[in-house]
Amino acid sequence: MGKRDLGAFLRSRRESRAPAAAGVVAGPRRRTPGLRREEVAALAGVSANYYERLEQARGPYPSPQVLDALAAALGLSAAERDHLGRLAEHAPASPEPAAEVPAEVRRLLDRLGPVPAYVLNARHDVLAWNPAAAALLVDFAALPPAERNVLRLSMEGGPLRCEPSGDGFTRHVASELRQAVARYPGDRRLAELVREFAAHDPEFAAHWREQELGTAAAVPKRIRHPRLGLLDLELQELRVPGHDHRVVLLTAEPGSASAAKLESLASGPRLRAVR
Repeated sequence: MGKRDLGAFLRSRRESRAPAAAGVVAGPRRRTPGLRREEVAALAGVSANYYERLEQARGPYPSPQVLDALAAALGLSAAERDHLGRLAEHAPASPEPAAEVPAEVRRLLDRLGPVPAYVLNARHDVLAWNPAAAALLVDFAALPPAERNVLRLSMEGGPLRCEPSGDGFTRHVASELRQAVARYPGDRRLAELVREFAAHDPEFAAHWREQELGTAAAVPKRIRHPRLGLLDLELQELRVPGHDHRVVLLTAEPGSASAAKLESLASGPRLRAVR
């Protein structure tokens, strides 16, 4: 991460910001997508030359006050504002995502019963899971810890390979990983994972270039189970306070064929959870 990343992010958000949303009147001959540099500068109360240097990675890192003004001018979300601060080195960087799962989170997994659930860190490493998740996805306990990563397992030939559905799941993953890279700029395993996934999945690579941020509370996901076939599921994430961990739950629309398949899975043989 560095000034080039900061400039690229500012440029992408400027080009995606509709003039009308920023209170700028767009004339009939306007060709620039989104806002012009001088318009962002005026909205943020900085000089056009200063803002241009930021986008071109030629200026110093902006102060927190300037970042707030730029975030307002660009209409950034809370997640995008936090990301901007990390790119400008105004947030402490951590060496790598934590692997320890709080005891209360493990107890929550036990209490979810037939609902498949697992715990991820920012790198998408699977840190803990319940028996329902192992039955639906893969027996994580049989894998070496280094291989318990949902993105690596979803790549071609992996047991967690997602089926194409145009459901926004890949966009969601790109957003989460971009924020993780900014939070852990020195994590080589995370950087390698992003490169591998971008080479494997053109859709992910396209979303990565767009630099969009923002996570959804629920994301549709389609997977193929070796015995049950296709399942259309909803992925919901619960953030763990004080951690970048999240508990991921997989459910199906009540009364649907996928819900019936999950119920049949719950009544079958169970695999063990991690301890």
